[in-house]
Amino acid sequence: MRLHISLDDELVAEVDRYSGPRGRSAFVAAAVADALDHARRLALFDSAAGSISDTGHDWDDDPAAWVAAQRREDPRRVG
Repeated sequence: MRLHISLDDELVAEVDRYSGPRGRSAFVAAAVADALDHARRLALFDSAAGSISDTGHDWDDDPAAWVAAQRREDPRRVG
């Protein structure tokens, strides 16, 4: 789909330095895809915030020991 966007001259010049004038569309498409991925991840983080209670976990007493035990029990880990 074609779409018309406006960018200031300095921004276009910087895009051209990285993409070349014939690579603008691909560069902008990749930048938009990256920005959307970032926005989706932030939305997931926001939706997960507060979903785990502050207490009542196996790791509450000694988080480092709990992590070490988890690592020892995982056969995919070495050492």
